Amino acid sequence: MRNLIMLVLFAIAANHTVIAQNYPLKPIRFIVPYPPGGPTDVIARLVGQKLTESSGQQVIIDNRGGGASVVGTALAAKAPADGYTMLLGTFGFAITPALHNDLPYDTINDFSPVSLMAQGLLALVVHPTVPVKSVKELIALARSKPDQLNYSSTGGGSSSSLGALLFQSITGVQMTGIEYKGAGPGLAALLAGEVNVAFFSIVPAIPFIKSGKLRVLGVSSARRALSLPDVPTIAEAGVPGYELTQWYGVLLPGRTPPAVVAKLNSEIVRIVQSPNVKDTFASLGLESASNTSADFSKYIATEVSKWSKVLKESASKRTP
Repeated sequence: MRNLIMLVLFAIAANHTVIAQNYPLKPIRFIVPYPPGGPTDVIARLVGQKLTESSGQQVIIDNRGGGASVVGTALAAKAPADGYTMLLGTFGFAITPALHNDLPYDTINDFSPVSLMAQGLLALVVHPTVPVKSVKELIALARSKPDQLNYSSTGGGSSSSLGALLFQSITGVQMTGIEYKGAGPGLAALLAGEVNVAFFSIVPAIPFIKSGKLRVLGVSSARRALSLPDVPTIAEAGVPGYELTQWYGVLLPGRTPPAVVAKLNSEIVRIVQSPNVKDTFASLGLESASNTSADFSKYIATEVSKWSKVLKESASKRTP
């Protein structure tokens, strides 16, 4: 009986290897769980076109916005696990489980992560009238004035809000969030001095940092930004463990043959590390990023756990 089981497993593995060697044999659908436009669309179309060129099979972009990415993500989760449906996963993919109790999919078990593609980061900035010039000075000021410093937020699971919540969770300081309808109004409020602190995507913040209209204290990534090499990370500036990146990656439906996942991983890594793709990402304020399928799986699990903790802490503090 044991020998029979071993033969069956060997046959399955051999079949998966043959499938991977011939993959892809038909067009691939690339689901983007957001409406057309914006960085998700640009990334998907750029990588999709490069994959079309290298594989000889058309990669079809399928924008399925709705439900804060839940609609398109659920569609991908239910697709056949054959490598012909890809999903563009983002930072929001790891946030959604903490915001919804009734997701129609399991974030961890219903997907086979392939690789990261790109990462963006935030800049921790203050209005010039705020009397601080470092992260440690900001922490000291916030501790001396609980809830008196305010920060701009676009609410919900937005990176601007989560950047501030993570900062407060690790440092124990208390600041007051002021919600705005979009990053533009939030940035305008900071420039006008209506709010004291903000965590903004680095690209729109850089011109105001260079002109002196905003003071930058740190960046949210694990390593320094290529565009602001002299600015420390928030972690090295006094908040160990702080890291927030707006990441973008490729996932497949769960139970996709490992050999197919490995072959697609190899192609995605090659594409995003090519010079012209790196340059295009840089123009969007992003940096190319890639990893193994196993490392991407661990990264997503860590992100889901981290943000669940941060959001639960925030909710408990708001509960009377």
